[in-house]
Amino acid sequence: MANKAYQFRLYPTKEQEQRLAKTFGCVRFVYNKMLEERIQMFEKFKDDQESLKQQTFPTPAKYKKEFPWLKEVDSLALANAQLNLQKAFQHFFSGRAGFPKFKNRKAKQSYTTNVVNGNIKLSDGYIKLPKLKWIKLKQHREIPAHHIIKACTITKTKTGKYYISILTEYEHQPAPKEVQTVVGLDFSMSTLYVDSEGKRANYPRFYRKALETLAKEQRILSRRKKGSNRWHKQRLKVAKLHEKIANQRKDFLHKESHKLAKRYDCVVIEDLNMKGMSQALHFGQRVHDNGWGMFITFLRYKLEEQGKKLIKIDKWFPSSKTCSCCGRVKESLSLSERTFRCECGFESDRDVNAAINIKHEGMKRLAIV
Repeated sequence: MANKAYQFRLYPTKEQEQRLAKTFGCVRFVYNKMLEERIQMFEKFKDDQESLKQQTFPTPAKYKKEFPWLKEVDSLALANAQLNLQKAFQHFFSGRAGFPKFKNRKAKQSYTTNVVNGNIKLSDGYIKLPKLKWIKLKQHREIPAHHIIKACTITKTKTGKYYISILTEYEHQPAPKEVQTVVGLDFSMSTLYVDSEGKRANYPRFYRKALETLAKEQRILSRRKKGSNRWHKQRLKVAKLHEKIANQRKDFLHKESHKLAKRYDCVVIEDLNMKGMSQALHFGQRVHDNGWGMFITFLRYKLEEQGKKLIKIDKWFPSSKTCSCCGRVKESLSLSERTFRCECGFESDRDVNAAINIKHEGMKRLAIV
């Protein structure tokens, strides 16, 4: 079985918008109440781990007697808030994330509900959701008949738009494709990537291009009286700029990953720590503008859907220092050296040379050479 999500724009009525706002608030309230009680329990039994393990943690149902207005919203949305909190603690204890934080009104407004006894249905440009009845949506593509709807996540953006992500489950076991075409990708700060054939993604750097306009609009926002009508209008203007940049970036990354997944049977990349790179080299803006992590996520699922492969090689592999012609490894290579020159006489663009080495290392993993 495989999962796939489809995102569509929602157009709720004023009454449905109020109901959605109430649901977002109730989900946030329940999450914070459960987190508060867990923290108190941890403090109480911090020196007695055995007693802590025996404690039962609160559930959303516990709060409905004290706060009856919680009954007005989708109970499954509240149940998913509990599951999200449990996942947050699991990630914390495994060392993958920090300690869970309280949610505030500025946090992302969203909630998830599940399909139970046909409570969610799609029909003629409308979707039926628990407690909301039928909501209009822009369904720009059909969901295949063999896809079974499992859950829906409703989100409100900073610009006031509503979206729904419909999670589906379907039978999908793609036959592994015989690897005939392989490409290596070397991460590039300026172009996103350079491949082993010398081609560059030529990422347009949407954030950098909009930086001057964004800075101007944010300066205007800072001069507005917070909470006034002019402040709200300017806040919306800034939010729309950020949203446009994010959409441009996502569209570009989808198209690039689609081209690679269509053309090659296997793509080889380095397992880079982008967060560490942005902090250590002070390239924060440039690294985050590229969206390398998002690009790899898109590339992976597009390849897997076709039975193709994405291979990650060790981040410590000296791809930039190794000669792709003779295999000799240089002792040092500064970032300012953009042309790779080897004692054997080989000369190449630094990034192309690294991409070729990445490809060769991936082919060794595949036992092709």
